[in-house]
Amino acid sequence: MGLDHGAHTVGVSLSDELFLTAQPAEIIRRERESAIRGTLQRIETLVKERGVCRIVVGLPLNMDGSETERAEAARRFGEKLQRRLEIPVEFADERLTTVRAKELLEEMRIGWKDEKEYIDMMAANVILQEYLDNHRETLRKEYGTV
Repeated sequence: MGLDHGAHTVGVSLSDELFLTAQPAEIIRRERESAIRGTLQRIETLVKERGVCRIVVGLPLNMDGSETERAEAARRFGEKLQRRLEIPVEFADERLTTVRAKELLEEMRIGWKDEKEYIDMMAANVILQEYLDNHRETLRKEYGTV
């Protein structure tokens, strides 16, 4: 599972069982950043329903690689997920994922009005697909899909 953590939304993407492709899944919304209980609950439900074995949370870094305040918030969010779900939670550099997500939406001919609706989910998809591309063989060996 790939997650793009934001102040009011979490974009969600899921992998196929062979760790080949990421598919956009949904956007989880909340009124306030601190209102996280429902978000955690929804992610837990998805983990159980879809047999998720690992979560990758996007880490928004500055272009020089230093961490932003949003990166610190993403780390805290990931730590809460780790404690609650007891499955591995990893962090992945998400620099330029929003740019790539916008490019994908343009290729799909999603208009600006609709783009805002899908951007977080597509960013989560880019995060997860890059992770899968870089870790596929390790994942297959670890989870027995080779």
